[in-house]
Amino acid sequence: MCACSVVAQAQALPGIWHALDWRRLAPFVVGGCLGVPIGTWLLPQLSVPTLKLGLGVLLIAYSSVVLLGRLRPVIRPVSRAADAMIGLGGGILCGIAGLSGVLPTIWASLRGWSKDERRAVFQGFNLSILSLALVSYAVAGLLDARFAKAFLVALPATLLGSLAGQLVYRRLSDDGFTRIVLLALLLAALMLVWSNLGSSPR
Repeated sequence: MCACSVVAQAQALPGIWHALDWRRLAPFVVGGCLGVPIGTWLLPQLSVPTLKLGLGVLLIAYSSVVLLGRLRPVIRPVSRAADAMIGLGGGILCGIAGLSGVLPTIWASLRGWSKDERRAVFQGFNLSILSLALVSYAVAGLLDARFAKAFLVALPATLLGSLAGQLVYRRLSDDGFTRIVLLALLLAALMLVWSNLGSSPR
């Protein structure tokens, strides 16, 4: 999943390169890099199914309220330290369960940025943090022949899905992009809850 995400993010990066603001992105990435090892350290001490279930319920509530209520809350002004804390939380969730993009995606939606600015933030963040995680897996010797086989099977669908997403993105307004992001969060949350309802805590 991590490797396919890196490929998809890298493939789509040229289309959003013009909107990348490195000063804006830096606090998220720095916080995320610090958070990944913390999440990895916490992993053996937590019940991941319970964490995913709780996160899924919160995301369902947030996405449903904003979608159905047509609420568009905006938070500003915000310090770079707050952005770094969101990045830290995303990094921790990445280390625990590979869920790096949840917090930055929601946060970017609350900042009142355009669709290009939002996508540049969470795409740049995800590419950076997931690449770091992938390197750590390689150092740990986890990228073996079994991984390579699964990656090659998933790669064609990953590339096609990324291309389709880029085509749809170009036709979306800012409001349409917001709805798509919220629907994606809602779908991901429903899948998290469904997949973890029957899981027992470790």
